[in-house]
Amino acid sequence: MSLNPDDEIHSRAEPAAFVRELHQDFLRQGDAWENSTRARSPEALAAWVDDSPGWYRNFGKELPAGG
Repeated sequence: MSLNPDDEIHSRAEPAAFVRELHQDFLRQGDAWENSTRARSPEALAAWVDDSPGWYRNFGKELPAGG
């Protein structure tokens, strides 16, 4: 499963599946990640979610309703 900023989320299962996919990728090749420790990766994910409105602004996109 790939989740992009423009994708609509229709259930709690979708982002949960995405996070599980991230975890599996980390287990396979975590040394290639910019945030290569288990402690730093969830923190970085949370920071991205918090700052996602900035992503939308930077790319000239409208933040989805409720975001």
